[in-house]
Amino acid sequence: MLHYEISGSGKENLVLLHGFLENSKIWVEMEKTLSPQFTLIKIDLPGHGKSPRLGEIQRMEAMATEVKKTLDQLQYSQYHLLGHSMGGYIGLAFAEIFPEYLKSLTLFFSTYFADSEEKKEQRRKSYRIIEEAFGHYVHAGIPNYFNSYELSELQDKVELAKDIAMETDPLGALACAKGMVERKDRREILNNFKEKILIIAGKNDNAVDTNNMINNLPESSHIKSYILDCGHSGHWERPSICSEIINTELLPIIG
Repeated sequence: MLHYEISGSGKENLVLLHGFLENSKIWVEMEKTLSPQFTLIKIDLPGHGKSPRLGEIQRMEAMATEVKKTLDQLQYSQYHLLGHSMGGYIGLAFAEIFPEYLKSLTLFFSTYFADSEEKKEQRRKSYRIIEEAFGHYVHAGIPNYFNSYELSELQDKVELAKDIAMETDPLGALACAKGMVERKDRREILNNFKEKILIIAGKNDNAVDTNNMINNLPESSHIKSYILDCGHSGHWERPSICSEIINTELLPIIG
């Protein structure tokens, strides 16, 4: 069972999956403005935070299955699922394998595309430094997840993100990097999934090609997308705006 934290007691269950080099602590700012109508189930993904890694390669399907096992043990049967970055990749795998459990899927600064060949090569080149110089990898890499135009104003949050990243098992990070290289394109999930799909993206995201992703979305009444003026880390950069979108789009209209 993966490590988890639950907060709130609302009628709508919202499962929050963090990204690569993160853990459930990343939601602290958004929690302040997410609606009390949510019960938040914050899960540490394998090899991150307090959850053990699964093996030498952590594929998205295997991590989605571990999330499902955890939610089953907690006796949740219907929930909204939101995934940041790698958490979104796992969310897509979850929607492919276990669609009947989801009330909605939110890609939060994430993408349905597989890695390009260039991105795969970048990840492969990172394997050795993750294993041998993890601290250097974290300190050099984390600032790239923030809007480069606002780095000076965001410095405190960049440092907090680095501290959280350093709580990751380096071998867990390596296993996830290998798993992300192997993940497949899941655009078809957006066509096949019957519930609401919410996409929140950053105009200045260095990790996701936002324009390409948005421009290639299928035409569907159940897909809604927002592009914010930020980088890859909307939970740190624009937490209240992100919460407002989630509250508006995922909660039932009362009255």
